[in-house]
Amino acid sequence: MALDYKQVAQQWLEGDFDPETKAKVLELRNTDPVAFEDAFYRNLEFGTGGLRGIMGVGTNRMNKYTVGMATQGLSNYMKAHVEGDLSVCISYDSRNNSKVFARIAADVLSANGIHVYLWENIRPIPLLSYSVRSKKATAGIMITASHNPKEYNGYKVFWSDGAQITSPVDKDIVAEVARITDPSMVKFTPKEECGGIELMGSEMDEKYFNDVLSLTLSPEARARHKDIKIVYTPIHGSGVRIVPEALRRMGFENVYHVPEQDISDGNFPTVASPNPEEPGALKMAIEVADKVGADLVMASDPDADRMGIALRDNDGKMVLFNGNQTGAMLTYYILTRWKELGKLDDTKYVVKTIVTTELIADIAKSFGVKCYNVLTGFKYIAEVVRNNEGKGEFICGGEESYGFNLGEFVRDKDAPLSCAMMAECAAWAADQGLTLYQLMEKIYKEYGYRKEGLVSLVRKGKSGAEEIQKIMADMRACPPKELVGSPVCKVVDYLETDKTGLPKSNVLQFFDEAGDVVSVRPSGTEPKIKFYFGAAGDDADEKIARLRAQFVS
Repeated sequence: MALDYKQVAQQWLEGDFDPETKAKVLELRNTDPVAFEDAFYRNLEFGTGGLRGIMGVGTNRMNKYTVGMATQGLSNYMKAHVEGDLSVCISYDSRNNSKVFARIAADVLSANGIHVYLWENIRPIPLLSYSVRSKKATAGIMITASHNPKEYNGYKVFWSDGAQITSPVDKDIVAEVARITDPSMVKFTPKEECGGIELMGSEMDEKYFNDVLSLTLSPEARARHKDIKIVYTPIHGSGVRIVPEALRRMGFENVYHVPEQDISDGNFPTVASPNPEEPGALKMAIEVADKVGADLVMASDPDADRMGIALRDNDGKMVLFNGNQTGAMLTYYILTRWKELGKLDDTKYVVKTIVTTELIADIAKSFGVKCYNVLTGFKYIAEVVRNNEGKGEFICGGEESYGFNLGEFVRDKDAPLSCAMMAECAAWAADQGLTLYQLMEKIYKEYGYRKEGLVSLVRKGKSGAEEIQKIMADMRACPPKELVGSPVCKVVDYLETDKTGLPKSNVLQFFDEAGDVVSVRPSGTEPKIKFYFGAAGDDADEKIARLRAQFVS
């Protein structure tokens, strides 16, 4: 709901806010009327995953007050709904203010009598998820805005299973946070008699590394090809130490760095966007690979849950793989090895999201393995894992947006583990006389060629949010009758839960008779509307181009 932003801003000027904040409110009002309105026209929404927004003063911004209010609401929910001793694990990435926001959250929790396990320095999301499970904590908080631009930060909430919160817990926490209407309701100052703050460090890292190694599948291949040349970049993020150490413990001896990008810097000075989905983010790593003759490039985003890769094609040129290709190749490798090791039975399963390539489902079917299809977001993959505890075993799962995981130690995307398994996959492929590129060609030959594409339309601010709503409304009212010449045979609206069997979500999917699919959804974390294109057949590349033109002209 839109607020009277001038009145709200005046309350900040007159209220119990620190002098620096008040000065910045005045400066914004006097110098940038548009940004001033955007900062105060609404409250920054605490959604079903937490907070994410531009940093700055105002109710619609990430700052110490909005972080404190969110943490107070979370504290109130835990105290009202969870019995016994309460504890929360907190981690943060290299973004500007991440450490500050993490400490504010720790102080508020402690002031509310909740014990805090705080990582001593930046750690990836997988380590946060792992620590929640290891410490048997009530919840977890990760301060990060993932791969968003440098202006953003965020606050992700995890529950006791190590996964991001899902229904009904997420909605109940959202309601509790909404009751915190003013910073005066927040306990910002911890007291000695309240919950303590305990630091976590290398001991937890060691446990994580040991469990990563327990999931590996081809030690002999790794030993034979330990000299594979690999370039890794954290893109200034929290994977800087964890990923290279995981590769070292896997036995790989030639891991090269991009020194400029090993610097943990929330301004991400060497890239336009710290997102491994963006080709520019891997540019410097590819230059290093060409210099040293590396076979594989891997990158992770600031919170090190997503992995992007580049590898050499048959002409020796470095090419980028998308999340669909990476997920399909890892799934094929893992299922092949599980079958060879006699580990497959009808209790094992994989999971993918509805906008992720159907190639993963086809691969799973060929191995006799069940494949679950869930809403976009890794928390829904984790939810399947939780629901199947004691009944089945999760092999692996992924989503097109460069997220992948295997095993049940971590309940979110895991770039360090994914990087380790991709390197092992390269060694295993080399044992077959194949490069990773040739392995992907083999998979396409066996299952049929598929191509995927993604277009994100950025629409910022209040007017942008209204435009995105109109696009979705128009597509519901007038869905396309064909996709690149093939009749649309099925339309799925995920707001109609009785027809999908999944939770309600603002997503539309259009399927044609040729096996192509288009999915449309507003981003839940960024001011974007996303169009996902999937095409099947030898002409899939050409069809993707035509689908882009059809929907995003």
